[in-house]
Amino acid sequence: MKGIILAGGSGTRLSPSTDSINKHLLAVYDKPMIYYPLSVLMLAGIKEIMIISTPEDQPRFTTLLGDGSALGISLHYKVQSNPDGIPEALTIAEDFIGKEHIALILGDNIFFGQGFTMLLRNAMKHHRHATIFGCRVKDPRRFGVVEFNQQQKAISIEEKPLQPKSDFAVTGLYIYDHRAVQLAKNLQPSKRGELEITDLNRLYLQQGRLDVQLLGRGFAWMDAGTHDALFEAAEFVKITQQRQGFKIACLEEIAYYLGYISRDVLINKGKEMHKNDYGAYLLDIAHRKHTNPYWDEMVTHSILGLVK
Repeated sequence: MKGIILAGGSGTRLSPSTDSINKHLLAVYDKPMIYYPLSVLMLAGIKEIMIISTPEDQPRFTTLLGDGSALGISLHYKVQSNPDGIPEALTIAEDFIGKEHIALILGDNIFFGQGFTMLLRNAMKHHRHATIFGCRVKDPRRFGVVEFNQQQKAISIEEKPLQPKSDFAVTGLYIYDHRAVQLAKNLQPSKRGELEITDLNRLYLQQGRLDVQLLGRGFAWMDAGTHDALFEAAEFVKITQQRQGFKIACLEEIAYYLGYISRDVLINKGKEMHKNDYGAYLLDIAHRKHTNPYWDEMVTHSILGLVK
C-alpha cells in the first residue's frame, strides 16, 4: 500500500492568508497542516508517500519534510499545475502507484479518535477494491453524501445534495486499488470544470466494489479549508493536547513508537527545538520511555491507538 497527500489547490477560501503560502503549510495550532494527513498515513503503516502540490509550493514542502528519511519513511513529490480535481492526483501519481493499492488523503483533513489506528489498519487489511470513510455531520449539504439501505449497504453517493438522503458525509480519505488510475482517466469534468471524486466513488459503487467504513461518535473529522474551520481545528487541537498531555499528529513521536527512528534521533530533533514546547515534548518522550517501561506500553495503546 502506498499513500498520496493532495496538497495543491489555490486556497482561495483562506485568502488573503494563502496569497503567499500554500494553505497546507499554515499552522493548525502548533504544527503545519500537512502534518495531520501525513500522520494518518504513517499510523496506517504506510511508509512510501507522495505529496502532490503546486509548482511554486513543491520546494517549500521539500524544505519542510525532505525525503522523509528523518522520519524513517520515503517521501516523493509531484506537481499539480492546475486545480483540476481530486481524481487527477491518481493520474499524476500513475507511475508511483504502479500495480499497488493506494490510500489518498486530502491535505486539509484532520482525523482524531481513540482506536483510529486500528480502524485504519483493519480497513486496509480487508480492503478489496475501494473503501471510503463516512462521518455523521450536522449539515450534509456541504459534502458528498452516502445513502444506505436497511442492511447498512451503500446504495448511492451524491455531491452536495440540496436534499441529502442521509447525514453521513464522505471524508477526504479514500483507499483504492490500482484500477482507480484508469477509471480517473475516463472521468468527465463536472459543471465546475473539475474531475469529481464522487464520480469515481460512484463508479466503484455501481460495480458493487465500494465499501464504506463509518466513523463513530468517538471520532472527530475536520476539514480546515475555511477561516472558521481552521480556527476551530486549532482550538480542538489546543484543548485536546492541553487536557490530555500528548500531541496530535506529532510525526517524530509516531515514527519513534513505530520503530522508524531511534531514541538518539528523537533526542537530537528535540534539542533542535528545545526552546519551544514541541522540542521539549520530544525530549520528554525520550526521557519517559527510557526511565519508565510502562510509559512505552501506555503510549502505544493510547496515542497510536493500537488497542486489542
